[in-house]
Amino acid sequence: MTEIAFHFNAPDKLAYACRFARKVSRGDARLVITGPDEVLDPLDRMLWAMGATDFVAHCRDDADEDTQRASPVLLARDAGTAPHSDVLLNMGAVVPPAFSRFSRLIEVVSSIDGQDRQAARDRWRHYAARGYQIVRHDLVLKGA
Repeated sequence: MTEIAFHFNAPDKLAYACRFARKVSRGDARLVITGPDEVLDPLDRMLWAMGATDFVAHCRDDADEDTQRASPVLLARDAGTAPHSDVLLNMGAVVPPAFSRFSRLIEVVSSIDGQDRQAARDRWRHYAARGYQIVRHDLVLKGA
C-alpha cells in the first residue's frame, strides 16, 4: 500500500518542491512531480536555475522514453504514464490518478493559500476514507 505523507505549512511550495527533488535525487529513489502546467512550468525553470552544486537532473513528460527512464526526476501532468514509481510529489489540487502505483506519495500544502489548504483537506479525506495511513509533517516545526 502506498505510504502517504502530507507536508504542511510550506511558505513557498515551488521552492519546497525544488529542495525535495534535490534531496530525493541524491538518494537512489526516482521522483515524479505531478501537477498542472501552471505549476510544472515555473518549477521546471526553477530546477534549471538551481546552483551548480544543487543541480537536479530532470525532464518533462514530453521527453523521449529513454530520457524519461534515465532522469531521476520527472515532471508529469499524468503520473500514470511515468516509467518509474518510487516517489510521487503532488503539486496539484486533486488526488493524482494512479497514485497507488507509487511506493510513496507526498502532498505539499501551502501555509498561506486558503484554497490550497482546503483542497488538501479534501485529498486527506479521500485517502483516509480508503484506509490509507497518513503521516503529517509540519514544516514550521521542522524549520523547513
